[in-house]
Amino acid sequence: MKNILCFGDSNTYGVDIIKGGRLARTLRYTGILQKMLGDDYHIIEEGYNGRTTVFDDPVGEFRNGYAIIDMILQTHIPLDLVIIMLGTNDTKTHFAASAATIAKGLRNIVRKILRFDYSPSAMPEILIVSPIHIGYEIEKSPFSDFDVTSYEKSLQLASEYQKVAAEYHCHFFDASTVAEASPLDQIHLDEDGHESLAMALVKRIRAISR
Repeated sequence: MKNILCFGDSNTYGVDIIKGGRLARTLRYTGILQKMLGDDYHIIEEGYNGRTTVFDDPVGEFRNGYAIIDMILQTHIPLDLVIIMLGTNDTKTHFAASAATIAKGLRNIVRKILRFDYSPSAMPEILIVSPIHIGYEIEKSPFSDFDVTSYEKSLQLASEYQKVAAEYHCHFFDASTVAEASPLDQIHLDEDGHESLAMALVKRIRAISR
């Protein structure tokens, strides 16, 4: 069985933008992946609302992905593939981080994953997923921590993340090519978005894990 860790934020957690709370596992992209890939794969969900790459958020605890990744790796080894989909929350106005700076945060996480001691297991492959774009009407959404500059930065993440993937020989996928933020909140995937993302990722996972 191949163990696949999905390390992300609220779009990996699966926020239900209509009812609140969390979408059923069968509706989240992680659960859809599990169904599509079957019993030969184990999809591990590690999504946390508000998670960033490296920033400590003054309005919420335990959101720094860099600070927590070692514990998560240790919890779930052995691992065959780590999928990282972070960066949306780094565009919040109070972080004042450029897309290039956010990519540096991602780079730090990748380096931690590569340097982690997996023995006696092998080192997993890494798939960097650039997140969906923030909606251009973000300032009309309930999320006051984001503004139009957040939208603009989200458009730049894919090119910056691709550089990190090339530098560290990671796999790369741009989620914005297959899914978009719901117009209801300008941040999160709706049910169709989760399905579209899962259908695209399953192809990448099968290619990587051959």
